[in-house]
Amino acid sequence: MASLMVDFIISLDGYAAADGWPGFWGMEGPEYLAWLDGDAEKQHTSLMGATTYRLMSGFAREMPDDPGFEGITAMSKVVFSSTLRTPLSWDNTELVQGDPVPAVRDMKRHGTRPLRTLGSLTLCRSLLRAGLVDRFRVVVFPVITGATGRERIFDQYPDVTLDLVASRTFDGRLQLLEYVPTVLDGPPGADQK
Repeated sequence: MASLMVDFIISLDGYAAADGWPGFWGMEGPEYLAWLDGDAEKQHTSLMGATTYRLMSGFAREMPDDPGFEGITAMSKVVFSSTLRTPLSWDNTELVQGDPVPAVRDMKRHGTRPLRTLGSLTLCRSLLRAGLVDRFRVVVFPVITGATGRERIFDQYPDVTLDLVASRTFDGRLQLLEYVPTVLDGPPGADQK
């Protein structure tokens, strides 16, 4: 059975990106970049929605010789969309046009290769709500982008408790936090009387 990890990079105040800031908020360091390029980080299938697909495939097309995009292009990818049509232009990408929840449930049940999300806030939210997420990992960048931040990651999420199973510091400033999530049906303790 395959496992599923939701994987985000975030600002300290929970944004996925910020207007006017460079990628990784300009804070990616050599230790973090080496970890991203590591072989163990690429032995999975990436899951994404149409918006992330359009963005990332565009970057890959514009920078075909960039080592980071070479690796993503070579890996197995599945995009969930009702608007995209085959054939997709990005190598090693399969299109699923139906509901992602049953499709991912089937991928987990019948696959052996780990699954990881790439961006795709709506997709991640629906997979978490459905109880399909085995691990929830964030790399926290030490910036607060309250004025320029966009794409708040946790808006519209259900209530979730998180058990910390791994942590690491990169370049003396970036924090990796990996959790096992438990989606709550209601407020903690609501069913206890």
